[in-house]
Parts: sequence; C-alpha cells; structure tokens
Amino acid sequence: MERNIFGAIIGDIVGSRFEWHNCKSINFDLFAENCKPTDDTIMTIAVAEWLSTGQELAKLLYKWGNAYPNAGYGGLFRKWLLKGKPEDLKPYNSYGNGSGMRVSPCGFFATSLDEALELAQKSAEITHNHPEGIKGAQAIASAIFLSRAGYEKAEIKLFIERGFGYDLSRTCDEIRPTYNFDVSCQGSCPEAIIAFLESTDYESAIRLAISLGGDSDTIACMTGGMAGAFYGVPANIIEQALPYLDNHQTTAIEKFINICQSRPILRTNLEHR
Repeated sequence: MERNIFGAIIGDIVGSRFEWHNCKSINFDLFAENCKPTDDTIMTIAVAEWLSTGQELAKLLYKWGNAYPNAGYGGLFRKWLLKGKPEDLKPYNSYGNGSGMRVSPCGFFATSLDEALELAQKSAEITHNHPEGIKGAQAIASAIFLSRAGYEKAEIKLFIERGFGYDLSRTCDEIRPTYNFDVSCQGSCPEAIIAFLESTDYESAIRLAISLGGDSDTIACMTGGMAGAFYGVPANIIEQALPYLDNHQTTAIEKFINICQSRPILRTNLEHR
C-alpha cells in the first residue's frame, strides 16, 4: 500500500465522469473510458512541484494551468489563469473548494502538524484567501498529516471539529438524499471528510465520496487524499490509473513522492491544541 498523493489524484480521475452526472450509489466501475484527470489533478501536481522545488507557487499554478487549459477550471480561477503575466496574479477572496482539492501535497510533505497547517494556508491564499477557503485547505491537510502520523479516526475527527467547526456528526446515508452541487469549501470539505471517516479502506472511501453526488471529482479527490494517507492506495488501483496520466504529470508526481520519503514525521500532542 502506497501512502502518497496518488490517493487524491485517483479520486479525481474516478470521480471525473460523475461531476455532471452524479451517481448516488457506491456500485460503479472505478475506471471507464471517459475518466480523465481534471483541474484537481493539475493543481495538485502544481502544489507538489512548489513543495519539491521551492519555486513560486503562483507561477507554478499559472504554468500548469495554462499547460492544461481544458482541465475544467472554475470560472474565477479560469479568469486568473488568463492574466497576461504571472506577476499580475492576485488572490481573489475565493472560498471555493479549489483550495481543498489541491492541498494534499502539503499534508504529505509536512513533518509536523504546524507545518501542514502553515503550508496549507500558503497553498490556499495565493488565490483562495477567504477565511473559509483557507480553513477548508487546512482541514484536509491536517487530516492527511494526522493519518500519516498514526492517529486514529476519532482523534482526527475531534481535532477537525474543534479546530475548524465542521459538523462531522452526519453520516453519508443522511447526506446523500438531499446533497446537491456545492463548490464552496464549507459545502464540500465536511462531506469529503465524513466519507473518509466512514470508510473501511481506500476503495470504499472513494465509493462513498462519489455516492454523495455534488462536485464528485473534487469530493473524491479530497477524500482520496485522506484515505490514501490513512490506508495507503492499493498497487493495482494505481496501475489502473496510470494510463490516464501523461509522462510530464507522472514525472512530477514521482519526484514529489521520492522527496517525501526522506522527510520525518513528528507526532503532536493533540490534547494541548
């Protein structure tokens, strides 16, 4: 089982065909001809390259976004990408779930919870500098880091509820019947976290996330990042996903994974936070 950003990227690929045609069920084929990596994957890779190279994040988001212009970006981010020069890029106070969808590398790169929270904020505020946009990114990144550090789900749930004020008491069965398309962090990050908490392994997490409906690729991307950190991603699922990625993408992903393998993990006493 590999614990890395493939968990998030595979969630995006599997969920891509359900974004506009929701599947309110856990029974579906994980992969199909019309699956593809979307903006969730492209921006996740951009954040990973930021962490592995130290280059400016805004320029990397701009570079990767314009290299894959048809990946399905949200309206505000698409306008951001169309700026004439990278130096003109400014945050636009978004609370959309774009900050949560791309944050998983921060949770995998961080050596401490504080670093995960700091990196998540930096990754978000370059565009999503609204408090809810930052909060969503930090909640997902902290769940990923705490999973890697060996915390139990009950501890992760309590930390996120106390630290971010998300209601994680609901179940997927309670959410599913009335849940609709919501691209805000506050309207999709808690749902993604609940799908992770309710899961029993990586695959069940992805199935639960997609079964909720709504912004399926992004919810599955966020859930997949957390589940990948907690359970690991089965090698056979990674193998099935690789043909959907090009060499440029896989090279950047593998470079990031190799760097993360040499970084230590420092546990935090959550009782004092």
